[in-house]
Formats: sequence, C-alpha cells, structure tokens
Amino acid sequence: MTDSFTPVSLDTVCRVEFGPGRIGLLPELIADTGRHRAFVVTDPGLRAAGIAERVLKILDAAGVEYAVYDEVAPNPSTGNVDAGAARARAFGPAAVVALGGGSVLDAAKGISLLVGNPDAVAADADHLWEAADGLPLIAVPTTSGTGAETNGFGVIEDAAACRKVYIGHPSVKPRVALLDPELTLGLPPAATAATGIDALVHGIESLASRGADAFSMAYAGQAVAMIGRALPRAHRDGSDLDARAELMMGAHLAGQALTLSGLGLVHGIGHALTAHTGTPHGVALAAVLEEVMEFSAPAAQEAYEQTARALRVPPPADGDWARAAVAAVRELSGALDIKRPLRELGADRALLPAVAAGAVADAVTKNAPRLPREQEVLEILDAVL
Repeated sequence: MTDSFTPVSLDTVCRVEFGPGRIGLLPELIADTGRHRAFVVTDPGLRAAGIAERVLKILDAAGVEYAVYDEVAPNPSTGNVDAGAARARAFGPAAVVALGGGSVLDAAKGISLLVGNPDAVAADADHLWEAADGLPLIAVPTTSGTGAETNGFGVIEDAAACRKVYIGHPSVKPRVALLDPELTLGLPPAATAATGIDALVHGIESLASRGADAFSMAYAGQAVAMIGRALPRAHRDGSDLDARAELMMGAHLAGQALTLSGLGLVHGIGHALTAHTGTPHGVALAAVLEEVMEFSAPAAQEAYEQTARALRVPPPADGDWARAAVAAVRELSGALDIKRPLRELGADRALLPAVAAGAVADAVTKNAPRLPREQEVLEILDAVL
C-alpha cells in the first residue's frame, strides 16, 4: 500500500441516482446528456425476463426515440462490440443506455467509444486510450457485482488471441450511475452469488492493492462490510429489497475503490481462466480467492486485518488476522456454494501453464501486494484443480 498522504487527484464520482424506483428518472437523465434519443444496450436474458421491456416502456411513455442492441454475450467479445457499434452508427446520434450486468456495461463502453471513432474496431483496444470521444453513456446495472458503472474501461474477450483486453476512454465513463435495486429483485441465487463474490473481491483486493490510498480504502472497507452483511441475505431470499439495496450500494462502493486502487492476482487469474474456459467471472474468482489470499498474506497483513474487521470477525486469540480473514471468506463462499475445482470449470492440468502465464501478464496483477512468478501461480492453480 502506498502512503495515505501521497498527493492524489480525484475524479471518482459521476452522478449517482440510488434507490427503489429511480429507473423512472431515465428519460430526464438522457435529456441531461444533451441527447434526446437512446441506444439501449442489453442482453437476451434481460429481454426474456421482462426487465428490458419495463425500461423501454418508460422511454415510450416519455416519447424518447430509441433503438435496442440486445445481443451482448455473457463474456462479450470484440466481435460483439463491433456488431453493436455498427448498429449504433446506423441509428445515429444518441445517448447510450447500458442496461445489464458487467458484461453489458463493458460492451456498451466499447460500443460508445467505437461510434466516436468510425474507423476503429474493438481489437484496437490497446490503442484507443487517446481516441476521439465516444457517445455519452448512462449505466443501469441489473446485478450487484462488477462496479462497472464507476469507470470508463471495460474488459472484453479477444477470441482470436484467447485473452481479455481492456477497452476504454475517459469519455465513456458513465455520466450517470442509475442504481435501482428493484431491477435486481429475483436475480437467481447462483447469479447473486457470482456477482456478489466479484464485488467482495473488488473490496478485498482494493484494500490490499499496491495502488491503495486513504480514499480507496475508505470505499473498500465500507464495501466489504456492506457486502458481507447483505450478500448471504440476498442469496437466501431474492425478494429481500433491503438486502438487494445494501448489496447494490456495497458493490458500487467497491467499484469506486477499484477504480482508484486497481485490483490484483485474483482478478488476474480470473480473467485468464475465463478467457480459456468461458467460466463466469465471479465463479472463476471464487475458485482461487482464499488460495490467493493465503499466498498474498505475508505482504497484506494490514489489509486482511481490515477485511476481517469489516466482516465482523472477533479478534483472533493468536492475533493472526490474515488467517481469520481467509477463514471468514471461506465460510462466506461456502454458504453461497460457489467454489468449484478447476476441473469442473473445464480446466485440466495441461491448460494450467497457459492460465498462469495469462494471469502474470494481466495488467491487474501488477497491483498485487505480493508479485507472483508463473511457477507460484501454477502452484496455486494446481492446489485447486
């Protein structure tokens, strides 16, 4: 962790609208961007569940002209983003409304950016940080996990290269984060667990990150506390609005934290594992979370003490807060029934070296409190095979 009093410049908060029923503000929020038409990016599941239709009816009632791209995949690819951008270019000037989980929000950022750069394609992601501005974007998360509404970058899959790439630009940081917990009611337990674990990892890794500072730690500590309380309740009862609201705010704060601090090795491995096996992001993180914490503990004692205290762990008799934090996370993960051995996720021993190499090469891993060698990552993976 860097010194808390190191000089820092902050631009962390877009406009946030939080609370049940706030989705009704969408038409005026679109108008506030200076645009009067909407290009809605979503996925087939939200269309089938009726959530997208609920939002479109609000636009209809307000007379807002819109087009819909509802083909975002669970792990969006460069091709997915290119197709959405082509549809958005054909529709013309508009605000982009990203309605969905992290995959949709990430894809929408790429779509917004490519519309502002007509000659670009998503595979150019590494070279788009100094591109022209994209379309204004409003983020409407329907899960509580990714915190993607807090920043201007997305993670998408370059299927040809079998790797995750980061696509983003300051202009596609959402103008508004519209956080309506009613949109998450009824999310199935497995999806609640996977997205909730993602948010929890954001908090834990933000506390332990080499890029942590006083601001990110404040966000992250509160996020871990809120997620630790609310996630088991939301998992048990998908209709518990209070739990859904607390979990959504916790996930948002964790997103604010990671935007400042960066993440770490859990996400490095998770990205590589998903790229090679298609495993849902949160499930990939859960597969290695406690093991990476154990590996990192020698360099993350203070961060893991904060984690344990946020999770309301009693002071350990032996004073080993890091071990207590790992035990608390293991208990929470067990209650969610989310942890799976890698072989059940489609990884065999022959694949592990490629996953380890991808994890070490991932940009987020450079923020880890203990920087790993490929062989050390391979040992972690072997332990959870």
